[in-house]
Amino acid sequence: MPETQRPLAITLQVMSIVLFTFIGYLNIGIALAVLPGYVHNHLGYGTVIAGLVISVQYLATLLSRPYASRIIDNLGSKRAVMYGLAGCGLSGVFMLLSSWLSAMPALSLASLLLGRLVLGSAESLVGSGSIGWGIGRVGAHNTAKVISWNGIASYGAIAIGAPLGVLMVNHWGMWSMGASIIALAVLGLLLAWPKLAAPIVSGVRLPFLHVLGRVLPHGTGLALGSIGFGTIATFITLYYATQHWENAVLCLSLFGASFIGARLLFGNLINRIGGFRVAIACLSVETVGLLGLWLAPNPQLALAGAALSGFGFSLVFPALGVEAVNLVPASSRGAAVGAYSLFIDLSLGITGPLVGAVAAGFGFASIFLFAALAAFSGLMLSVYLYRQARAT
Repeated sequence: MPETQRPLAITLQVMSIVLFTFIGYLNIGIALAVLPGYVHNHLGYGTVIAGLVISVQYLATLLSRPYASRIIDNLGSKRAVMYGLAGCGLSGVFMLLSSWLSAMPALSLASLLLGRLVLGSAESLVGSGSIGWGIGRVGAHNTAKVISWNGIASYGAIAIGAPLGVLMVNHWGMWSMGASIIALAVLGLLLAWPKLAAPIVSGVRLPFLHVLGRVLPHGTGLALGSIGFGTIATFITLYYATQHWENAVLCLSLFGASFIGARLLFGNLINRIGGFRVAIACLSVETVGLLGLWLAPNPQLALAGAALSGFGFSLVFPALGVEAVNLVPASSRGAAVGAYSLFIDLSLGITGPLVGAVAAGFGFASIFLFAALAAFSGLMLSVYLYRQARAT
């Protein structure tokens, strides 16, 4: 039984499952720092289209959440993860095709967008499926641990994948990204196949829209806090280029490293002092970090702002997520995770075009002020939810 396991054994079991999240998000990270520049500089499209190429993946994740949740709750989280890994492999095929069609910008962009749509749908299956699989194996009382380690896997993969993608493209060309994504998907399927599945929880399945309504306030706070990450992930390379600074990828890596460090150091605070208090503290730090990026006169201070932003954003997802998932019965846990995660998809889906428009109208530095105001709004909402929870 999960209750009788030692903490280290539980952690190791969780890590063995969130490994699939790591593989899925490594596929995302590999393309993250390359695609905006490729679309803008090589294919010749504007900043809004460059942002859209990144954001369309999150839009696909958003739209596929209800379907992914049904698969997790009815067919099992392991099967959902395997379907997602297969989708990652298919997205790699479209990436390969896009690189081969680079002399025809419209066709190359179309193939790229199709691949991003497939990858976004796969992300919803792998990310939520891994959380459901982990909770099913180690028990609902370890929900915060599962969500935290799943986040470490996802953002750690992005931090590793972003410079890795740049390195591969510089040495071998765009085709290497598609080939590596296919290889990673095959590896993930081979590792997932023999693993023990989590039991499917019986009981009444709440309608997805009903679950969505329950987690709406928490998800809104998450969405506001996620705009900072989406802004840094999508536009930091172009921002550095306008400032004539080097090593933009280091910002993404430092963001990810700070994110992981904060989760490792302070992940247990959620169970000790509550999710709302942790979210309030984290969104405060993220706001300061984004303001630092806005005001940074040199790349060193920009790195400090990125590090603070990653540190602050680190526990927002699990902190508000624990409060959200506890609002529904175990039989609808997959729907709760999917509905709550939908808000980060929505946030990242609109961030690309929206922040691209802000950059076009007010300059690249202003995008970080915009993100800081969003994080501060999330902070105020979390304070309100905390007070409401204490009053009941």
